[in-house]
Amino acid sequence: MGAPSAVPLLLLLACCWAPAGANLSQDDSQPWTSDETVVAGGTVVLKCQVKDHEDSSLQWSNPAQQTLYFGEKRALRDNRIQLVSSTPHELSISISNVALADEGEYTCSIFTMPVRTAKSLVTVLGIPQKPIITGYKSSLREKDTATLNCQSSGSKPAAHLTWRKGDQELRGEQKIQEDPNGKTFTVSSSVTFQVTREDDGANIVCSVNHESLKGADRSTSQRIEVLYTPTAMIRPDPPHPREGQKLLLHCEGRGNPVPQQYLWVKEGSEPPLKMTQDSALIFPFLNKSDSGTYGCTAISNMGSYTAYFTLNVNDPSPVPSSSSTYHAIIGGIVAFIVFLLLILLIFLGHYVIRHKGTYLTHEAKGSDDAPDADTAIINAEGGQSGGDDKKEYFI
Repeated sequence: MGAPSAVPLLLLLACCWAPAGANLSQDDSQPWTSDETVVAGGTVVLKCQVKDHEDSSLQWSNPAQQTLYFGEKRALRDNRIQLVSSTPHELSISISNVALADEGEYTCSIFTMPVRTAKSLVTVLGIPQKPIITGYKSSLREKDTATLNCQSSGSKPAAHLTWRKGDQELRGEQKIQEDPNGKTFTVSSSVTFQVTREDDGANIVCSVNHESLKGADRSTSQRIEVLYTPTAMIRPDPPHPREGQKLLLHCEGRGNPVPQQYLWVKEGSEPPLKMTQDSALIFPFLNKSDSGTYGCTAISNMGSYTAYFTLNVNDPSPVPSSSSTYHAIIGGIVAFIVFLLLILLIFLGHYVIRHKGTYLTHEAKGSDDAPDADTAIINAEGGQSGGDDKKEYFI
């Protein structure tokens, strides 16, 4: 008996509840609207529409059920509230310079039989304030542990804080506390890390992430100073010193604080060679006795560091440059070609002289085999003076 009697009651409740649902009813006389989110200080537009107005006007009311507009008529004297559009099927109004107190449910009504309403929830975002970093008091020493705190208030909903050191993200511990107004929140975060000499002059940045900022950067940075022991290196000027030249050995010290004194020593010599605020060791006229290993100690109130440099003094002959080497190679090639030509000329001359002597020898032999005319005449005359017996020989 109990269960069947409950069914009509449930149907009655459903019928009574349905007209109040702005977006669920299929009734053309039911108005509809939408929820809105606005950043504090901004402007929100409330739009209410209906298909069948049944010769009635639309009305907007605030969360305190105060009428803002009835049709085109302003009902509340608040210059922030302005009429945007008023027709039989639509009533739109705007609220500028929205405050956190403006948050809540706004009601759009149409006075038909029965009266129909639609709700619009206006959410106001609280903008977080610029973060404040605390905890840094004075310079830190290398390997010290630093703890920094960051705080931002006025966010709604609660903002999120992030830390970074250069390109490195630091992990902090965040806490959320409700502000006295009961609407916004204060968020705080702390980060702890060990500092190194590379952190000297670094900026530790705390940033606020919140939807009201729409991607805009809202951050604060804290520059830290780290004190550390010095380092040093020795740089010769000129880079390749030679005998007879002037040489400066520069001791380049780095540190925080910067080294105030420099001590020069040479292995095997009575120390110190020099101790001064000037970091350079000067050799006005180099000689080979200056060769050796030199040490420069950079000194600050944080400690000291010694760098070494081995000096080898060479003779004054110039070191061949790339251009002189090039010319030397070309000269060598030319000299080799000339040498080959001389050898060729010698061989040719020897060949010509040898063959010319052979030709003259053959010419001389030809003259002995064929006596000239004078010799023949002498022989003929000799034959005549020899008697008659010789005549037949010549005939």
